[in-house]
Amino acid sequence: MRVSMATSAGRAGRPNEDFAGAVPGAAVLLDGAGIPGTESICCHGVAWYTHRLGGALLGRLARDDGRDLADILATAIGEIAADHRGTCDITHPSSPQATVLIVRAHRGRLDHLLLADSFLVLDQVRGGPRVITDEREVTARRTCSAPLDGVPRGTAEYDRIRESCVEALRARRNRPGGYWIAKDDPRAAEEAVTGSLPLPDLGSVALLSNGASRIVSPYGLTDWPGVLELLDTGGPADIIRRVRQAEALISTDPDAPVPDDATVAHCTGVSLP
Repeated sequence: MRVSMATSAGRAGRPNEDFAGAVPGAAVLLDGAGIPGTESICCHGVAWYTHRLGGALLGRLARDDGRDLADILATAIGEIAADHRGTCDITHPSSPQATVLIVRAHRGRLDHLLLADSFLVLDQVRGGPRVITDEREVTARRTCSAPLDGVPRGTAEYDRIRESCVEALRARRNRPGGYWIAKDDPRAAEEAVTGSLPLPDLGSVALLSNGASRIVSPYGLTDWPGVLELLDTGGPADIIRRVRQAEALISTDPDAPVPDDATVAHCTGVSLP
């Protein structure tokens, strides 16, 4: 399996909180989350968390022992939680956390695991691309943000309601009926979206962080088959370049999404030994 990757920080002067890496037969992508200015909660920060967790995952995947992916993730979450439990308030809702996406080729199959809203695109030999994501966070965010509909931005009422929406979303994190993300509790790994496909059924595999997936939605620059075509012709960097171009065009729109870290990993030759 050959893996090419590209990543870009969303804003200058801030660390890139995404992480991508690969070992023979496996690749991981993490999209970090947290709130800037919360050093009193965790002295390390989100980028530290994603890099430590990503490295721990790669170290275990490199053993190629076929261990269950959810078990690998649970062990890694527990390890990193132990690394900073003594110095940081890791149970605080704003402490560092991350989405997780893992793919692994093992014994003729491609195993995958997703926790929260990154995107896995499987280039199937027959039937076109299959897109897999964990939609629970998006669903929870949509539900919790509903009270903001129709409230004018920039008003005191908007700010007040938005704060209550944020608190409501935090209350659903790593809870039944809410959504799950890698943070301080290894049990979140048990809730990951997992699956497995025969390697001969796949031509390639793409992993995209939420920031990179904007090329499809909301920017609508292409569809998922088009993403695979762009990866074949221009590689992961071309996806990110187009996202940044779209962001630049709408940068003066007050309703435009804030630029996000964007990362893509493209795995080709997945059926090769």
